[in-house]
Amino acid sequence: MAKLKLGAIADEKPVKLTVELPAAVHRDLLAYAEVLARETAHPIADPSKLVAPMLARFMATDRAFAKARRKNQVEGEG
Repeated sequence: MAKLKLGAIADEKPVKLTVELPAAVHRDLLAYAEVLARETAHPIADPSKLVAPMLARFMATDRAFAKARRKNQVEGEG
């Protein structure tokens, strides 16, 4: 089986955010939680806990976002 992009979930103080997901995305989230639970041998009690690490991973691997963020930090320093 291919390695998933998401690893173990860190336990940090959360910030509440309410979002609506399309049904298909929710089904995929549930399926992802099942696969991750099998791969890590840690059951996922609440699949919504995967959303934050998924978003973080997405942003961390988005090159255009990283470039824009670096540019904003450099401009803000001057």
